[in-house]
Amino acid sequence: MFKRVVICGVGLIGGSFALALRQAGLVETLVGVGRRRETLEEAQQLGLIDEIATDWAVALKGADLLLLAMPVGQMSAVMAAAAPHLESQTLVTDGGSTKADVFEAVYSHLNHCLANVVPAHPIAGAEKSGPSAAFAELYRGKRVVLTPLPENAPESIERVRAAWAACGAVVSQMSPQDHDRVFAAVSHLPHLLAFGLVHQIQGRGNAEQLFSFAASGFRDFTRIAGSHPEMWRDICIANRQALLAELDAYLTELAYLRALLMQGDGGGLESLFAEASVARNDWAEKYLK
Repeated sequence: MFKRVVICGVGLIGGSFALALRQAGLVETLVGVGRRRETLEEAQQLGLIDEIATDWAVALKGADLLLLAMPVGQMSAVMAAAAPHLESQTLVTDGGSTKADVFEAVYSHLNHCLANVVPAHPIAGAEKSGPSAAFAELYRGKRVVLTPLPENAPESIERVRAAWAACGAVVSQMSPQDHDRVFAAVSHLPHLLAFGLVHQIQGRGNAEQLFSFAASGFRDFTRIAGSHPEMWRDICIANRQALLAELDAYLTELAYLRALLMQGDGGGLESLFAEASVARNDWAEKYLK
Protein backbone atom coordinates (compact mmCIF):
# COMPACT_ATOMS: atom_id res chain seq x y z
CA MET A 1 0.00 0.00 0.00
CA PHE A 2 2.79 2.46 0.90
CA LYS A 3 6.39 2.66 -0.22
CA ARG A 4 7.44 5.27 2.35
CA VAL A 5 5.63 6.06 5.60
CA VAL A 6 6.86 8.82 7.93
CA ILE A 7 5.90 8.73 11.61
CA CYS A 8 6.36 11.75 13.82
CA GLY A 9 6.32 10.40 17.37
CA VAL A 10 7.36 6.75 17.47
CA GLY A 11 5.92 5.91 20.89
CA LEU A 12 2.94 3.73 21.72
CA ILE A 13 0.59 5.12 19.05
CA GLY A 14 3.05 5.78 16.24
CA GLY A 15 5.21 2.76 16.93
CA SER A 16 2.26 0.38 17.06
CA PHE A 17 0.96 1.80 13.76
CA ALA A 18 4.38 1.15 12.22
CA LEU A 19 4.55 -2.41 13.52
CA ALA A 20 1.01 -3.18 12.39
CA LEU A 21 1.62 -1.91 8.85
CA ARG A 22 4.87 -3.85 8.69
CA GLN A 23 3.18 -7.00 9.97
CA ALA A 24 0.49 -6.60 7.30
CA GLY A 25 3.17 -6.31 4.62
CA LEU A 26 1.86 -2.94 3.47
CA VAL A 27 4.92 -0.72 3.83
CA GLU A 28 8.42 -0.81 2.37
CA THR A 29 10.21 1.86 4.40
CA LEU A 30 9.30 3.38 7.78
CA VAL A 31 10.90 6.68 8.72
CA GLY A 32 10.89 8.16 12.23
CA VAL A 33 10.89 11.84 13.16
CA GLY A 34 10.87 13.22 16.70
CA ARG A 35 12.26 15.59 19.29
CA ARG A 36 14.78 13.25 20.89
CA ARG A 37 17.47 11.39 19.00
CA GLU A 38 17.73 8.71 21.70
CA THR A 39 14.01 7.89 21.36
CA LEU A 40 14.37 7.50 17.61
CA GLU A 41 17.44 5.30 18.04
CA GLU A 42 15.52 3.12 20.48
CA ALA A 43 12.66 2.85 17.98
CA GLN A 44 15.08 1.82 15.26
CA GLN A 45 16.75 -0.78 17.48
CA LEU A 46 13.31 -2.24 18.31
CA GLY A 47 12.45 -2.51 14.61
CA LEU A 48 9.70 0.12 14.66
CA ILE A 49 11.39 2.20 11.96
CA ASP A 50 14.01 1.67 9.26
CA GLU A 51 15.39 5.20 9.09
CA ILE A 52 15.82 8.22 11.35
CA ALA A 53 15.27 11.66 9.83
CA THR A 54 16.20 14.94 11.50
CA ASP A 55 15.22 17.08 8.52
CA TRP A 56 11.67 17.30 7.19
CA ALA A 57 12.84 17.74 3.60
CA VAL A 58 14.68 14.42 3.78
CA ALA A 59 11.95 12.65 5.75
CA LEU A 60 9.12 13.59 3.38
CA LYS A 61 10.90 13.11 0.07
CA GLY A 62 8.80 10.52 -1.76
CA ALA A 63 6.56 9.92 1.27
CA ASP A 64 3.16 8.32 0.69
CA LEU A 65 1.86 8.83 4.22
CA LEU A 66 2.69 11.00 7.24
CA LEU A 67 1.29 10.02 10.65
CA LEU A 68 1.39 12.71 13.33
CA ALA A 69 1.49 10.74 16.57
CA MET A 70 2.91 13.23 19.06
CA PRO A 71 0.96 15.02 21.85
CA VAL A 72 -1.73 17.32 20.44
CA GLY A 73 -0.02 20.38 21.92
CA GLN A 74 2.75 19.92 19.36
CA MET A 75 0.48 19.56 16.32
CA SER A 76 0.51 23.16 15.15
CA ALA A 77 4.29 23.57 15.33
CA VAL A 78 4.94 20.22 13.65
CA MET A 79 2.47 20.93 10.85
CA ALA A 80 4.10 24.31 10.25
CA ALA A 81 7.54 22.68 10.02
CA ALA A 82 6.41 19.85 7.73
CA ALA A 83 4.13 21.90 5.46
CA PRO A 84 6.75 23.23 2.98
CA HIS A 85 8.01 19.70 2.30
CA LEU A 86 4.76 17.82 1.78
CA GLU A 87 4.51 16.42 -1.73
CA SER A 88 1.33 16.19 -3.79
CA GLN A 89 0.91 12.44 -3.20
CA THR A 90 1.52 12.51 0.56
CA LEU A 91 -1.44 11.64 2.76
CA VAL A 92 -1.50 13.10 6.28
CA THR A 93 -3.35 11.65 9.25
CA ASP A 94 -2.91 11.88 13.00
CA GLY A 95 -3.57 10.05 16.25
CA GLY A 96 -4.70 12.98 18.36
CA SER A 97 -7.35 12.55 21.06
CA THR A 98 -8.89 15.97 20.32
CA LYS A 99 -9.98 17.18 16.94
CA ALA A 100 -11.16 20.82 16.98
CA ASP A 101 -7.61 21.99 17.73
CA VAL A 102 -6.21 19.68 15.04
CA PHE A 103 -8.65 21.15 12.50
CA GLU A 104 -7.51 24.65 13.47
CA ALA A 105 -3.86 23.69 12.97
CA VAL A 106 -4.61 22.03 9.63
CA TYR A 107 -6.36 25.10 8.25
CA SER A 108 -3.57 27.33 9.55
CA HIS A 109 -0.63 25.39 8.12
CA LEU A 110 -1.78 22.79 5.58
CA ASN A 111 -4.25 24.85 3.57
CA HIS A 112 -2.40 23.97 0.36
CA CYS A 113 -3.03 20.22 0.70
CA LEU A 114 -6.42 19.88 2.37
CA ALA A 115 -7.55 17.17 -0.03
CA ASN A 116 -4.98 14.81 1.49
CA VAL A 117 -5.26 15.59 5.23
CA VAL A 118 -7.59 13.16 7.01
CA PRO A 119 -7.61 13.59 10.83
CA ALA A 120 -8.15 10.47 12.94
CA HIS A 121 -8.27 9.25 16.53
CA PRO A 122 -7.41 5.64 17.39
CA ILE A 123 -9.36 4.59 20.49
CA ALA A 124 -6.58 2.42 21.76
CA GLY A 125 -3.95 3.12 24.32
CA ALA A 126 -2.25 2.07 27.51
CA GLU A 127 -0.79 3.67 30.57
CA LYS A 128 2.71 2.94 29.21
CA SER A 129 4.42 5.17 26.66
CA GLY A 130 7.53 5.30 24.51
CA PRO A 131 8.85 2.99 21.76
CA SER A 132 9.14 -0.01 24.10
CA ALA A 133 5.37 0.16 24.77
CA ALA A 134 4.48 -0.30 21.08
CA PHE A 135 3.07 -3.59 19.79
CA ALA A 136 1.56 -4.61 16.47
CA GLU A 137 -1.75 -5.78 17.94
CA LEU A 138 -2.64 -2.51 19.69
CA TYR A 139 -5.35 -1.56 17.18
CA ARG A 140 -6.76 -5.03 16.56
CA GLY A 141 -10.51 -4.90 17.14
CA LYS A 142 -10.28 -1.32 18.46
CA ARG A 143 -12.14 1.66 17.05
CA VAL A 144 -10.54 4.42 15.02
CA VAL A 145 -12.61 7.55 14.38
CA LEU A 146 -11.97 9.54 11.22
CA THR A 147 -13.05 13.19 11.23
CA PRO A 148 -12.62 14.11 7.54
CA LEU A 149 -12.36 17.66 6.27
CA PRO A 150 -15.02 18.91 3.83
CA GLU A 151 -12.17 19.42 1.36
CA ASN A 152 -10.92 15.83 1.54
CA ALA A 153 -10.72 13.85 -1.68
CA PRO A 154 -12.82 10.66 -1.34
CA GLU A 155 -9.85 8.54 -2.37
CA SER A 156 -7.73 10.11 0.41
CA ILE A 157 -10.34 9.21 3.03
CA GLU A 158 -10.52 5.68 1.66
CA ARG A 159 -6.73 5.18 1.71
CA VAL A 160 -6.45 6.46 5.28
CA ARG A 161 -9.39 4.27 6.27
CA ALA A 162 -7.69 1.30 4.63
CA ALA A 163 -4.41 1.98 6.44
CA TRP A 164 -6.09 1.94 9.86
CA ALA A 165 -8.19 -1.08 8.88
CA ALA A 166 -5.00 -2.89 7.88
CA CYS A 167 -3.86 -2.41 11.48
CA GLY A 168 -6.93 -4.38 12.55
CA ALA A 169 -9.05 -1.37 13.55
CA VAL A 170 -12.79 -0.88 13.16
CA VAL A 171 -13.07 2.49 11.44
CA SER A 172 -15.96 4.97 11.81
CA GLN A 173 -16.54 8.68 11.15
CA MET A 174 -17.96 11.68 13.00
CA SER A 175 -17.64 15.45 13.03
CA PRO A 176 -14.83 17.03 15.08
CA GLN A 177 -17.38 18.76 17.33
CA ASP A 178 -19.23 15.54 18.11
CA HIS A 179 -15.92 13.77 18.60
CA ASP A 180 -14.68 16.22 21.22
CA ARG A 181 -17.97 16.20 23.13
CA VAL A 182 -18.15 12.41 23.18
CA PHE A 183 -14.58 11.86 24.31
CA ALA A 184 -14.74 14.59 26.93
CA ALA A 185 -17.38 12.42 28.62
CA VAL A 186 -16.01 8.90 28.21
CA SER A 187 -12.25 9.42 28.07
CA HIS A 188 -10.97 12.82 29.11
CA LEU A 189 -13.10 13.14 32.27
CA PRO A 190 -12.17 9.65 33.57
CA HIS A 191 -8.48 10.46 33.13
CA LEU A 192 -8.90 13.79 34.90
CA LEU A 193 -10.65 12.07 37.82
CA ALA A 194 -8.05 9.29 38.09
CA PHE A 195 -5.17 11.77 38.11
CA GLY A 196 -7.00 13.90 40.68
CA LEU A 197 -7.70 11.02 43.07
CA VAL A 198 -4.10 9.76 43.05
CA HIS A 199 -2.78 13.30 43.45
CA GLN A 200 -5.09 13.94 46.41
CA ILE A 201 -4.03 10.75 48.18
CA GLN A 202 -0.31 11.16 47.57
CA GLY A 203 -0.48 14.63 49.10
CA ARG A 204 -1.82 13.39 52.43
CA GLY A 205 0.32 12.85 55.51
CA ASN A 206 -0.54 9.15 55.68
CA ALA A 207 -0.14 8.54 51.93
CA GLU A 208 2.18 5.58 52.41
CA GLN A 209 -0.30 3.87 54.69
CA LEU A 210 -3.17 4.53 52.26
CA PHE A 211 -1.25 3.20 49.27
CA SER A 212 -0.15 0.11 51.21
CA PHE A 213 -3.77 -0.92 51.75
CA ALA A 214 -5.03 0.01 48.28
CA ALA A 215 -6.05 -3.10 46.32
CA SER A 216 -7.79 -4.08 43.09
CA GLY A 217 -10.56 -1.47 43.25
CA PHE A 218 -8.02 1.34 43.56
CA ARG A 219 -5.84 -0.30 40.90
CA ASP A 220 -8.68 -0.54 38.39
CA PHE A 221 -10.01 2.97 39.05
CA THR A 222 -6.60 4.63 38.86
CA ARG A 223 -4.83 2.59 36.15
CA ILE A 224 -5.09 5.43 33.65
CA ALA A 225 -3.40 7.83 36.08
CA GLY A 226 -0.18 6.13 35.00
CA SER A 227 -0.61 7.62 31.51
CA HIS A 228 1.67 10.12 29.77
CA PRO A 229 1.39 13.45 31.71
CA GLU A 230 2.35 15.72 28.79
CA MET A 231 -0.09 14.07 26.43
CA TRP A 232 -2.97 14.36 28.91
CA ARG A 233 -2.08 17.94 29.79
CA ASP A 234 -2.41 18.83 26.11
CA ILE A 235 -5.67 16.91 25.70
CA CYS A 236 -7.29 18.55 28.72
CA ILE A 237 -6.27 22.06 27.65
CA ALA A 238 -7.25 21.52 24.02
CA ASN A 239 -10.71 20.18 24.93
CA ARG A 240 -11.22 22.21 28.09
CA GLN A 241 -14.63 23.67 27.21
CA ALA A 242 -16.26 20.30 26.62
CA LEU A 243 -14.32 18.86 29.57
CA LEU A 244 -15.47 21.65 31.89
CA ALA A 245 -19.08 20.94 30.93
CA GLU A 246 -18.60 17.25 31.74
CA LEU A 247 -16.80 18.07 35.00
CA ASP A 248 -19.67 20.35 36.04
CA ALA A 249 -22.18 17.57 35.32
CA TYR A 250 -20.09 15.17 37.38
CA LEU A 251 -19.86 17.65 40.26
CA THR A 252 -23.66 17.78 40.25
CA GLU A 253 -23.73 13.98 40.51
CA LEU A 254 -21.21 14.11 43.37
CA ALA A 255 -23.35 16.69 45.17
CA TYR A 256 -26.33 14.35 44.88
CA LEU A 257 -24.29 11.43 46.24
CA ARG A 258 -23.10 13.62 49.10
CA ALA A 259 -26.69 14.55 49.94
CA LEU A 260 -27.72 10.88 50.01
CA LEU A 261 -24.82 10.12 52.37
CA MET A 262 -25.62 13.10 54.61
CA GLN A 263 -29.23 11.94 54.87
CA GLY A 264 -28.24 8.32 55.46
CA ASP A 265 -30.46 7.43 52.52
CA GLY A 266 -29.50 3.81 51.93
CA GLY A 267 -32.42 3.22 49.60
CA GLY A 268 -31.44 6.15 47.42
CA LEU A 269 -27.83 4.97 47.27
CA GLU A 270 -28.83 1.41 46.42
CA SER A 271 -31.17 2.61 43.68
CA LEU A 272 -28.45 4.76 42.14
CA PHE A 273 -25.89 1.97 42.43
CA ALA A 274 -28.30 -0.51 40.82
CA GLU A 275 -28.95 1.76 37.84
CA ALA A 276 -25.23 2.35 37.39
CA SER A 277 -24.43 -1.35 37.76
CA VAL A 278 -26.96 -2.36 35.10
CA ALA A 279 -25.70 0.34 32.71
CA ARG A 280 -22.07 -0.65 33.24
CA ASN A 281 -22.71 -4.36 32.79
CA ASP A 282 -24.83 -3.78 29.69
CA TRP A 283 -22.02 -1.67 28.20
CA ALA A 284 -19.40 -4.32 29.00
CA GLU A 285 -21.55 -7.08 27.51
CA LYS A 286 -22.19 -5.13 24.33
CA TYR A 287 -18.81 -3.52 23.66
CA LEU A 288 -16.08 -5.36 25.61
CA LYS A 289 -15.95 -8.55 23.57
